[in-house]
Amino acid sequence: MQTRKLGNELTVSAMGLGCMGMSEFYGQADEGDAIATIHRAIELGVNFLDTADMYGVGDNEKLVGKAIADRRDKVVLATKFGNMRGDDGSFEGVNGRPDYVRSSCEASLRRLGVDTIDLYYQHRVDPDTPIEDTVGAMAKLVEEGKVRYLGLSEAAPQTIRKANAVHPIAALQTEYSLWSREPEGELFDTVRELGIGFVPYSPLGRGFLTGRFKNIDDLDQDDFRRHNPRFTGENFDRNRELVDAVTEMASDKGCTPAQLALAWVLAQGDDIVPIPGTKHQRYLEQNAAAIDVSLDQDDLDRLDAIAPRGAAAGDRYAEAQMESLNL
Repeated sequence: MQTRKLGNELTVSAMGLGCMGMSEFYGQADEGDAIATIHRAIELGVNFLDTADMYGVGDNEKLVGKAIADRRDKVVLATKFGNMRGDDGSFEGVNGRPDYVRSSCEASLRRLGVDTIDLYYQHRVDPDTPIEDTVGAMAKLVEEGKVRYLGLSEAAPQTIRKANAVHPIAALQTEYSLWSREPEGELFDTVRELGIGFVPYSPLGRGFLTGRFKNIDDLDQDDFRRHNPRFTGENFDRNRELVDAVTEMASDKGCTPAQLALAWVLAQGDDIVPIPGTKHQRYLEQNAAAIDVSLDQDDLDRLDAIAPRGAAAGDRYAEAQMESLNL
């Protein structure tokens, strides 16, 4: 597995592993299979693991911690704070207050069973707390050795600039894929000007770009995608047309649709490290092999024609969640 840099110092595998679905949101998961998938990722050189305190209301951090307990030195561990959830899983808002930053970090360290978090993100920007205050508290965690590098998620360009002026930001995590190209333009320009790495989550369009979903009934009853605008009603059918074109091109290239979609993301810059999520070893292995899919300019032009910016039907989240983006 190749490596890439996030910011000026943090070296990670060119592709990471999103662990969210191992605990929640994407239907049923098996802990044993999930841990085996993390172990297989490490064997393949995929050492950049991504979790968050809200995934499974802390359970995902515990799972990741269990998986890496005897191989901590082989992984770059990223987690996130800021999205508050109750014990029953209900969403209680975004919190970026300094005292909450500290208590969240200490709780994550306990659940993960580690002394230091390699990359600590603010999961969503708190509109009621100045970003300078939040990042100032995060910077103190770096000084104390509890965190090595800082990141933001779904932050607007002006917020990124303010944050980076307080303490260097190593990475920005934001949704980016063939059907979510909103970061192109000012956001990319900003992070590249500041030397900040970019970590696309959902680089496979929440699995839609794999071509595995023919209709909504292919999703488990408790899968949150059943309520995602891009997976519902006419949007599903329109987005299937986009995926069918990707699938046809993938066949021409001798790879899977997922590998083609990941190769496209990887080709957008050496400062980009996608974190496709999976809870199955076979999909992990297929995703990791995308690093070997080469795209020339004709391929990139063809994909631009298939999936130009704004091509996907429907918003990427429900209305209430969309309000927390790009702040």
